[in-house]
Amino acid sequence: MANTFALILVTVTAVTGLVWLLDHWVLVRFRAAKARRAQAAAQAPLTAEAIEKLMTEPVWVEQCKGIFPVIAAVLVLRSFLYEPFQIPSGSMMPTLLEGDFILVNKYVYGLKEPVTNRTLIETSHPQRGDVVVFKYPENPRVDYIKRIIGLPGDRVVFRNKELYLQPACHDSKVCPQLKKIDAEFIESGTFSQLNMPLERYSEKLATTLRHEILLNNYIPDRVGQYYQQPGQSVGEWVVPEGHYFAMGDNRDNSLDSRFWGFVPERNLVGKAVAIWMSFEFDHPEGSSVPKWIPTGVRFNRIGSIQ
Repeated sequence: MANTFALILVTVTAVTGLVWLLDHWVLVRFRAAKARRAQAAAQAPLTAEAIEKLMTEPVWVEQCKGIFPVIAAVLVLRSFLYEPFQIPSGSMMPTLLEGDFILVNKYVYGLKEPVTNRTLIETSHPQRGDVVVFKYPENPRVDYIKRIIGLPGDRVVFRNKELYLQPACHDSKVCPQLKKIDAEFIESGTFSQLNMPLERYSEKLATTLRHEILLNNYIPDRVGQYYQQPGQSVGEWVVPEGHYFAMGDNRDNSLDSRFWGFVPERNLVGKAVAIWMSFEFDHPEGSSVPKWIPTGVRFNRIGSIQ
């Protein structure tokens, strides 16, 4: 759907831009010639109103010229700078909730062509802990949002709901060892899944930044559904070059790299940087109000994303 909208946006911009150029360089001259012929054929000088009427562009040209600068600005903003997204599921709770509307920085990982997502100019690469939007590798028409856990060359292990990481060794005499990621318990019960209370932890992936995750200790890990990387044990992965390992913060309710593999760099859309609006959809059972209509605004959620 996102690719279809981008294609429509590019097409409309191109068509209206071509009409604007055609009118500026060609059609206006035809109208001027038509006005001169009318003036020459008239027995008396044409009035200003008559000349203005002859020089006025057709309605379809006027509409295209009015739409072009607006649609072009939207195309540039959405394709190269920032794009809004809505969070449709709870896979990133507690960081992101259903009903959050976020802004995604699209130039931080490189300027990309809006239809094919091909990188035109490289700028930087994702860092461990970044919350990113990307094209789902198994269906690139769908946008996913997860947190970057493993960088190219990293070894990632997820066992008994605990995350272990061995950073890539880049020509170092002393390579890092596989180490359990620090996760401090905060509380239980603030969030729930299928009426089961979730435990809330503070996890530290990067050097200084911490983020929160949720675990459901009432259900086992779905080890049997994990993506089996050739040459690795179940629940262990080595991130290939040009790829990333991504996971949801709601660890037991997230379809992520543990189940389908790695995110190719070419699939990256951008980095989620802020929540600009957040709506509640807390409709009671049996309510006749459509579920897509908000029941409230969570102003306290507006701000940056960690």
